[in-house]
Amino acid sequence: MIDLFKHAARKGLFLFDPETAHGMSIAALKSGLVPACALAADPRLRQTVAGIDFANPLGMAAGYDKNAEVPEALLKIGFGFTEIGTVTPKPQPGNPRPRIFRLVEDEGVINRLGFNNEGHDAAFARLSPIRGNGIIGVNIGANKDSADRIDDYVKGIRRFYSVARYFTANISSPNTPGLRDLQARESLSALLSAVLSARDEEAAKSGRKTPVFLKIAPDLTEEGMDDIAAEVLSHALDGLIVSNTTLSRDGLKDQQQAKEAGGLSGKPVFEKSTAVLAKIRKRVGPALPIIGVGGVSSAETAMEKIRAGADLVQLYSCMVYEGPGLPAQIVRGLSTLLNLEKAASIREFRDTKMDYWAARNV
Repeated sequence: MIDLFKHAARKGLFLFDPETAHGMSIAALKSGLVPACALAADPRLRQTVAGIDFANPLGMAAGYDKNAEVPEALLKIGFGFTEIGTVTPKPQPGNPRPRIFRLVEDEGVINRLGFNNEGHDAAFARLSPIRGNGIIGVNIGANKDSADRIDDYVKGIRRFYSVARYFTANISSPNTPGLRDLQARESLSALLSAVLSARDEEAAKSGRKTPVFLKIAPDLTEEGMDDIAAEVLSHALDGLIVSNTTLSRDGLKDQQQAKEAGGLSGKPVFEKSTAVLAKIRKRVGPALPIIGVGGVSSAETAMEKIRAGADLVQLYSCMVYEGPGLPAQIVRGLSTLLNLEKAASIREFRDTKMDYWAARNV
């Protein structure tokens, strides 16, 4: 299926601008044109992270299914979990088009979407009828024109508490002016205090404590990583997602598209995001769950994230180039790697190359 996509379907989709092609892929999932994939359960891939039982460690990152249109369809093509959003309290159109750019030579993507989404109410209306044990996380953000951005995150916790298996507070998109300022220590402390307080209030009412993750940028100084680690540990956050897109353009072949403003994702961000992941793991210690994101395109790159310190991994941009068969291919490939290593659990690999990756310059 991968080869078929690369030689035919991808060629057809790439005739359209990236945002139109994205909409077509959502429509294909909705209609059932993308067939479900029956993966044999591999107990060696199963693990409990932040109190949630994951059948396999591969998830769809936020940004693809912004409005919760196809979470169940994504779970049927091999993902162990999926994350909708980023969703903001009020609908907003995002930045002007064009705002997504393919870097085909690099197998990367630059986007400056700007949290375009239909708002809390639309996403909640789609999620609330879903029944079953599928793991669907909700990635929450702030409106561009919000007078109180921290309150926007609190509103997200309260609105989706009955339907989210976990939350991700996204403070790392480069496409909402000033959003990354929330990663500064004082602002981060205020955000985490407010969000976790709201979560604890909702947990007391419902009798169910939903984990909260924080998604951070790869464009951090060593001091910035120190500050984030300190605040995360002092607030007893449930986990981190490392990392979002980068503003760096180092090493790109496509220098024309590289001039476009926005966050870069896909294969070019793999090394930077993996190094930041390992550096953060060293700072927070072994207990805190971390989801590794950035440039995952194969079972080998997924495993490298785990070796660097991730418990789970996510992908999105690489599926633009590899097609909808990629998640199943990666999950099967992870099983094959475990066979080769005669491993009883994927947990055996976590942190085994943390020092190697943490020593890399970012």
